[in-house]
Amino acid sequence: MTRTPFLPVPDPVAFTVFGLDIMWYALFMTGSICIGFALMYVRAKKKGLDPEHVLDLAIYCVPAGILGARLYYVLFRWDYYSADLSQILNLRGGGMAIHGSLIGGIGMAIYLFRKWKEHPLKWLDLAAVSFPLAQSIGRWGNYFNSEAHGGPTDLPWAIYADGEFVHPTFLYESIWCFLLFLFLLWFDESGKKSFDGQLICMYAALYSLERIFVEGLRTDSLMIGPFKQAQVISACAIAASIALYALFRRMSKSEKANR
Repeated sequence: MTRTPFLPVPDPVAFTVFGLDIMWYALFMTGSICIGFALMYVRAKKKGLDPEHVLDLAIYCVPAGILGARLYYVLFRWDYYSADLSQILNLRGGGMAIHGSLIGGIGMAIYLFRKWKEHPLKWLDLAAVSFPLAQSIGRWGNYFNSEAHGGPTDLPWAIYADGEFVHPTFLYESIWCFLLFLFLLWFDESGKKSFDGQLICMYAALYSLERIFVEGLRTDSLMIGPFKQAQVISACAIAASIALYALFRRMSKSEKANR
């Protein structure tokens, strides 16, 4: 290493308890989840929603999100895990995917909303503000693991990983997600939201737009044939978000006209 990296080379271990290493990754993941749900809890009552349901969502959706993240990753790395099935349960060895987490967590949430006879879109709009904040924080876990980085670069903000200076793609996503959080919070709090489902569609489209760009720089992508799966999923999410945005807006206008 002949130059100083933009950020110091990290130690992945935060501290050790009774011989067990506690990783920074775990702390950032746990902290991001707690902060995301805390924000939902604080904002729920203001939106006419029962804050106690936020606690129920945390109990059920966090495990569902973790399971979804792991199964999604294993599915796209089946060539590796099929050779040793015991590694599927080795969560400390890494291997989680944000798209799988969103599918698992949101899927469980929609089931609970229907069970409680709550309006899913109102709750998803509430969660849409918390999602990017949690992601912005959680991405720093990738930094401490020296993972999810890009290819070689001479840019002044390069970090040092795997023996070379590389794009800090975790940082690109962290910054984008934090700005997205601020934008969605402002949009909602300023009263600009005009129909239910608007925020979740905006979140899905704007996060996916960033992910297409950042994934193009990463070197550890899961693949669908010759294509990076995150880019394929993100492109589909953008198309679906635009279609659902138009549908939800039309439904809202129709409901208002029939009142």
